[in-house]
Amino acid sequence: MTNEEADLARLLAAGGVADPLVPRLAEYGARLLETNRKVNLTGAKSAEELAPHLIDCLTVAPYVVDPIVDIGSGGGLPAIPLAIATGFHVTMIESTTKKVRFLEETFAALGLRGRAISERAEVAGHDPSLRGQFASGTARAVSSAPTVLELVLPFLAPGGVAALQRGAYEPGERNAAEDAALVLGARLDEEIPLDGERRILIVRKLAETNIRFPRRIGIPEKRPLCT
Repeated sequence: MTNEEADLARLLAAGGVADPLVPRLAEYGARLLETNRKVNLTGAKSAEELAPHLIDCLTVAPYVVDPIVDIGSGGGLPAIPLAIATGFHVTMIESTTKKVRFLEETFAALGLRGRAISERAEVAGHDPSLRGQFASGTARAVSSAPTVLELVLPFLAPGGVAALQRGAYEPGERNAAEDAALVLGARLDEEIPLDGERRILIVRKLAETNIRFPRRIGIPEKRPLCT
């Protein structure tokens, strides 16, 4: 065990992470920090900076169902902590090839169930092998709520749930998210408060998403639905 891995293990245990999860989360975190020195994967530069993010990802675990799709996976937050905590199959959609390589190597090294797909969500969301195939979806630090919903919901089967970590709303963003969910065949079911203004949005997929969505690359972010 490296010093960084040991530091992460200590910080995770102190943060209340269950003992069985600590070693693999620490190993993942150490891999992430090491690779981050060569490839930009996360803004966290040390064990002390990264540990809170690992712990935060686990807040989503009670609300996801197997299989999961994670949009804009980057360095694997929350996808890899969720795969470790739940044992569920996780499909990660990430457009940057170097990040996809890190995700694939980490999943293999940790013996996790899942895969990484090198594609934009706007394109992958129209792939018949992916569209409507997942029971739950996640996304972290990806744009406004209406944009995230447009990118995530096409991947979910009716009855599936999107569990989205969010911070404070911009003015009008909550109403726009409610309306966008309806347009996309879903309903904003619940907001679960975390610390401060952070929350988890629980959005239930009710019906198939219209084939128009997601719109072409860049449009969901430039022109969010219902705003």
